[in-house]
Amino acid sequence: MTTATDRRSVLTGLGALALGGCGVSVRFDPAFSLSGLEARNGGRLGFAAVDTATGRQIGWRADERFVYCSSFKLFLAAATLVRIQDGRERADRLIPITAADMVSHAPVTEPAIGSSLSVDRLMQAVVEVSDNPAANLLLRAAGGLEPMRAFYRSLGDDSTRVDRFEPEMNRLDGDKDTILPSRAVANLQRLFIDPASPLSADSQARLMGWMVSSPTGTDRIKAGVPAGWRVAHKTGTGGYGPTNDIGLLYPPTGKPVIVTAYYHATGATSAAANDAVIAEATRRALTALGYGAAA
Repeated sequence: MTTATDRRSVLTGLGALALGGCGVSVRFDPAFSLSGLEARNGGRLGFAAVDTATGRQIGWRADERFVYCSSFKLFLAAATLVRIQDGRERADRLIPITAADMVSHAPVTEPAIGSSLSVDRLMQAVVEVSDNPAANLLLRAAGGLEPMRAFYRSLGDDSTRVDRFEPEMNRLDGDKDTILPSRAVANLQRLFIDPASPLSADSQARLMGWMVSSPTGTDRIKAGVPAGWRVAHKTGTGGYGPTNDIGLLYPPTGKPVIVTAYYHATGATSAAANDAVIAEATRRALTALGYGAAA
């Protein structure tokens, strides 16, 4: 049963979701609840979705903060693409890769120690396989953390925190490096749906291609969509429970559904169980929005 507190969490989060510039009408759905899913699995689940075909929105704890882990790398790549468009960066510029750059999870950068990788290759690495040194290199190439904060603010996002580099940003420390699910949905809508997106059509296509090609998180959002849907997404994972996935879900025909899921599981649960929670939340959201169940 949805309690009064639960219902407030849904409505407040939806009220915070700004969809300006897209010309869609907003219809709140206060009946949507993921309380049972939370109760069975433990932890805390933040979720927001908007059907860009209808403007209908649903959410759960959409106004609460969640550590975003590597899901931020989608926005880092978008910020870098804007810098390239503006002439402040070049996609083909080579950046030296050194042993001093290495932190955990470096599938692309570690084999390149002693050589160089282009800005374009680093962007691909952060989106497709979540390479952590590549993320730090792109952040430093832009001038540090402040330009990343400024990029969020340019999207109309005045709440997302940017406080640390990888991998420290994954550690829970108050509100540091956190985002609201409702705000993440609005940011994705601004980048990919809003006609006033700061990304050019070419940049959108490039970023979308990496999001679709990413092999990560096959049992998260991807496992919750009906057969025949295409998913463009970015995952984020903390080794102590946080399990995230955000992206655009494209039906065989028509406009996408934007979904952001942030699950702070308990440390005792398995990675497979955490993935399944996000898949089930996605499945329930699409059913609530009028789409068929996953195969």
